[in-house]
Amino acid sequence: MTTTTAAGQHSLRELNLAAVVDVIYDDAAPPSRAGVAARTGLTRATVSTLVDRLISARIVRELPLPAARGVGRPGVPLAPAPRSLVGLGLEVNLGYVGARILDLTGEVVAQEILSGDFAGSEPGQVLGQLGHLARELVRGVEAGGMTVAGARLALPGLVRASAGRLEIAPNLGWRDLDPLAPLGLSSMDVGVRNEAKLAGLAQTPMRAAARTRGEVELPGSFVYVSGGVGIGSAILFDRELFEGRHGWSGEIGHVVVHRSGPVCRCGNHGCLEQYAGQGAILAAAGLAPAAGIEAAAGLAPAAGLAPAAGLAPAAGLAPSAGLAPGSGLAPGAGLAPGAGLAPAAGLDDLTAALRSAGEQGARARSAVATAADALGRALADYVNIVDVEAVVLGGIYAPLFEQLRPAIREWLDRGVLYAPHEPVDLLIAPVRDFAALTGGAREVLRGVLADPSPWVNGAA
Repeated sequence: MTTTTAAGQHSLRELNLAAVVDVIYDDAAPPSRAGVAARTGLTRATVSTLVDRLISARIVRELPLPAARGVGRPGVPLAPAPRSLVGLGLEVNLGYVGARILDLTGEVVAQEILSGDFAGSEPGQVLGQLGHLARELVRGVEAGGMTVAGARLALPGLVRASAGRLEIAPNLGWRDLDPLAPLGLSSMDVGVRNEAKLAGLAQTPMRAAARTRGEVELPGSFVYVSGGVGIGSAILFDRELFEGRHGWSGEIGHVVVHRSGPVCRCGNHGCLEQYAGQGAILAAAGLAPAAGIEAAAGLAPAAGLAPAAGLAPAAGLAPSAGLAPGSGLAPGAGLAPGAGLAPAAGLDDLTAALRSAGEQGARARSAVATAADALGRALADYVNIVDVEAVVLGGIYAPLFEQLRPAIREWLDRGVLYAPHEPVDLLIAPVRDFAALTGGAREVLRGVLADPSPWVNGAA
């Protein structure tokens, strides 16, 4: 258990507010006011005043008194407040755009996913429609008494987060773009991030939220690797993102694993994506990649692959009102929390092929084995450099985890220098469905918890 140090008597009240919030949101069990005082070193009177202000600001709530045990009256447990302040996660990816709103307990209170093929799409049109979708969701939650604290937009490419710009998203065919202007959400704080980094951040909820929702708690330091058309990753130390100087760390998909390998869309030969990207695996398995995937991955179209005919709505979703026609987006709404769509077309075919006998099954298993070997080799080098406790697999690697694990495990055991002394865990991502949306919303709410004073003062 960590100890949160409160500010001294001459320090700003804001630091003490943040210290109190940190204990309530990150303790192993709901603490009482007395427990918060013990953890922070603040007096009980000061803690009581600060907690009352946090309750008024709808950041903290009181839980029912537990049954009395022993002598004395038990303290009132404190916990995150539900359906009050919320964060908005937005994403544009090759196969869908979407929005998800989370509250401080980690509950999904609203979301909408629109499926389509966005390779080579027009950025302004797609972002404009995503902004419209977001405003509709925001109006809905505000009508329910919630306040949106901000938003994060996840994009699959090199994002200069400090400037809010996209340098390049090869899979979409977008480059040198200010995505915030066409999004049209100027009334709120909106940031832009790489989708893999936000998906990695999604794996690290505050302990109170994880406890409420029964989420698995990962080690504090890990590498998250997500497979799709591209391969992205995030590095987390003590549950905080390490982004590098420009925010471009983690581009593991363009680590060269075979110098004489096939040409990658980046111009190099033998990049990891050419062996372990979704398009590469499907092609090697003899399965036609979904429309747009083969082009985005730099692969030749599979023989007999018919061109995409329009956009299909996301599976099982009812049409959404208010979307302009001709936008290139298929309407969809009402996705229940925890439902989720296949990361991209073709994955179901691959998993079915892996279970089949005959030539098709053999090709599929060979393709996944090749991907696992290349991925394990790259990950062993990665872990040697960054020194983390675990590797966490998401995206298409989550449903393929059991097939990938043996080869990756072998590479981590024999290729990581410190593995004989501190074995590296290999884990499946606990948050898998649209993880970047969850990570975007969580990053907004992390900002609220790190500095709750503006929200507390606004409620005073």
